[in-house]
Amino acid sequence: MIPQVSLRVTRPGALPSLDAVAEETAVAFEYNGIAHTVMLATPADLEDFALGFSFSEGIVAERTEWLDLEIEEAALGITLHMEIASGAFARFKARRRSMAGRTGCGLCGAESLTQVVRDLPPVPAGQPFPLLALYEGLGQLPLQQTLQRATGAAHAACCVARDGQIHLVREDIGRHNALDKTLGARLNGTGVRVAPDGALLITSRASFEMVQKAAAGGYGILAAVSAPTAAAVRLADQLNLTLVGFLRNRHCTIYSHTERLQGT
Repeated sequence: MIPQVSLRVTRPGALPSLDAVAEETAVAFEYNGIAHTVMLATPADLEDFALGFSFSEGIVAERTEWLDLEIEEAALGITLHMEIASGAFARFKARRRSMAGRTGCGLCGAESLTQVVRDLPPVPAGQPFPLLALYEGLGQLPLQQTLQRATGAAHAACCVARDGQIHLVREDIGRHNALDKTLGARLNGTGVRVAPDGALLITSRASFEMVQKAAAGGYGILAAVSAPTAAAVRLADQLNLTLVGFLRNRHCTIYSHTERLQGT
């Protein structure tokens, strides 16, 4: 599965040339033979995507409930055939909803208001996290955004450790997808495993469902290079999560729970 292709393009005043363009593929999620949703996504890191989405959406509560994955490629897209444990499958059927996923909206298709807000516990308080580590992580991130550098069309999400090193960088055309892939990569144990007392860094705005996914993953800090929404700030405050926006050029705005950051 190739995340980008080279296409012949024409630019005014220049000869035709090849340009790298990000792939966008329909990815269907299926649990124990039951179709759940279809997302438009970059066809890469699909195992991380499958596990991260399943976890952040509350379909599985822990890694041991996610049993198997078969990836089926077809002309119309990709199907992720997943097997989950009987307890998780019972919960899945009880709260199953019909939803059409899109790259711009993580809540599209919810059938009722009760499906929008998950009943998540507040994130436990941890030791203060160095604000400098967020700045260091942001400085490193562009070097690892290979798809973004090639195409200009991808978001990224990553884990930031207390020393400012970044791990588990994942890219996707969809910001929710990139975050799910990073959460899935940590659960899968690929790359360097970072404890949840690290931070999550995203190259997008911070909306309600991004905060919800971060809290579901046990992270107490979500830092975004762009703005948050008011709903995201309210949810972050409720879930004891530190929400950082406009993280750029060693400046930022902290919207909730400043006490978790050291050096503010």
